[in-house]
Amino acid sequence: MKILIVDDDPRLRDLVRLAMERAGFAVITAADGRSCLTHLAREMPDLIVLDIGLPEMDGFETCRRIRQRSEVPVLFLTARDDEIDRIVGLELGADDYVTKPFSPRELVARVRAILKRSSAPVQPVLRHGALSLDPAARLVRVGEQGLALTATEFRLLAELMRVAGALVPRQALIQAVWSRRDAVSDRTLDSHLRNLRQKLALAGLPSVIGTLHGQGFRLEAA
Repeated sequence: MKILIVDDDPRLRDLVRLAMERAGFAVITAADGRSCLTHLAREMPDLIVLDIGLPEMDGFETCRRIRQRSEVPVLFLTARDDEIDRIVGLELGADDYVTKPFSPRELVARVRAILKRSSAPVQPVLRHGALSLDPAARLVRVGEQGLALTATEFRLLAELMRVAGALVPRQALIQAVWSRRDAVSDRTLDSHLRNLRQKLALAGLPSVIGTLHGQGFRLEAA
């Protein structure tokens, strides 16, 4: 499988390239976001390892542009350990992140885990009353009306729809939606659920996500 490594530091780029090649991957490298987008179109990589701190067009903006044209998995490399940076990356559609300095062995393990998840069989369209969610196309509809969700809101709704009507404990929902639980607080989960509920309410489903205080969440009749 082909890995695209995007980092402006040539030493770090070579370190990651060697680790990936030793693990059996084919490797392409780029030093900036624009080169990344060019390689994406020409080479069609299976996964992108993307540094956040790129010159001119940073990793966040590069990821936004990637997501406009492709669902290729993205793993962020970041020197920043602030929760907001991690959440922004996941919101933009990144699949995971690794904080610098990092172990090349851990990075390879993360890449393999993402590729394993992304090669899983295509899931069927999920339906719950007027709600429909297509995991492959990343589309949500209420009746015939499309619903614009962030990447995290989409994953939250998908997880609740997979077990529609059943109680999903708070920690189980965090574990299912975020690959790194230590990056997410209860307040972060509540914020995303509040935004998701507001969008569903505007689409005519004000009470579809129910809360059982102290227990968790579940989808109510839609």
